[in-house]
Amino acid sequence: MKLEEIINDNKQNLTSTDMAIWKYILNHNDKMRKISIHELAKECCVSSTTIVRFAQKLGFDGFGDLKSSLKREEPLEKVHSNDILTALEKFYSKTWSHLMRRNYDNASRLIHEANRVFAFASGYVQSNVVQEIKRLFFYDNVFIYDIAGRDEFYSVLKTVTKDDLFIFVSLSGESHWVTEFSLQLQLKDIPLISITKLHENTLASRSTENLYVFSEEFQVNDDSQIPFKSMLAYFLLIEIWYVNYRIYVKKENEDKNLM
Repeated sequence: MKLEEIINDNKQNLTSTDMAIWKYILNHNDKMRKISIHELAKECCVSSTTIVRFAQKLGFDGFGDLKSSLKREEPLEKVHSNDILTALEKFYSKTWSHLMRRNYDNASRLIHEANRVFAFASGYVQSNVVQEIKRLFFYDNVFIYDIAGRDEFYSVLKTVTKDDLFIFVSLSGESHWVTEFSLQLQLKDIPLISITKLHENTLASRSTENLYVFSEEFQVNDDSQIPFKSMLAYFLLIEIWYVNYRIYVKKENEDKNLM
């Protein structure tokens, strides 16, 4: 699991000091691969013991374990390449490998057990992702209702229970509506699955289950033009999740028949 995923999963348990340490790590990724615990403590104006406790809160044995995890991660940057197709091929391969390794059981359980499923998209591309989720799960009689905007969300919120489920699709996880809506769902303890790019974000930290994708930009021609951002990962994620969902449901039914 990527460090940013771990941060999102544990954000509720992190103090302001912990978040300050994380911000330093996030902004000095290359330096972190070589820095000592004493140097990091000095840079963050905390003790070495505080660094160790921060690492342990995230599930690591200590700072050395955390740093080893960082070293295994490949930073995602804007890609400049004379052979853009080769760069795309490498990105697709890395994305495929990441998505195939993750476990979808929790997300599948939530949607399988939900009484009703609602979905909200924070933009145009996100809306296309939601439509694909609706199309795929429709084959298994899972009907997903779109939330069109603020008024509709608050109207639905009056009737939802803990047996219902929301799915939010957002690029950043920080847009106004997703942060406002996710807070309301958190206060009512309503299950929420978020789909965002892999980085620390408010939506993911408030979600019951987070599904992440890599985000990468490609400079097709020169730096004066807007870079091309691949969105394939979102649709690939949905297809892999759906197939895993069908496997999950089949296994659940088989287990029930054995009882």
